[in-house]
Amino acid sequence: MKKNLVITFGTFDVFHIGHINILERCASLGDRLIVGVSSDQLNFEKKNRAPIYTQEDRLKIVSSLKFVDEVFIEHSLDLKRDYIEYFKADILAMGNDWEGKFDEFKDICDVVYFPRTPSISTTEIIEIAKNF
Repeated sequence: MKKNLVITFGTFDVFHIGHINILERCASLGDRLIVGVSSDQLNFEKKNRAPIYTQEDRLKIVSSLKFVDEVFIEHSLDLKRDYIEYFKADILAMGNDWEGKFDEFKDICDVVYFPRTPSISTTEIIEIAKNF
């Protein structure tokens, strides 16, 4: 019986229940879950701000979850195909805020988009904290 390997990507800064929910959903799709955690540099390029937690801390946080089998640093959005092929992923799973953006990978794996947890986001948490 073939085992399904699932891969997902994210920054996972200021870790919250939305992160847990999406990673649990990703893990439910297969037998193994591999998570690409955005490097500090990539996060800055995407969001024009440094992450609150370093990439080493974010790797440690994500890898501590019992349903995550492996983590690695994602250095570039342009390398998604390479990461999927390197890990031989069967499924790419992402939050639906990326809906349609990774359909180009359907030639090498299944692509699944999950709904985000309502009413929570890292950006929102950071803004609330700054106002205290």
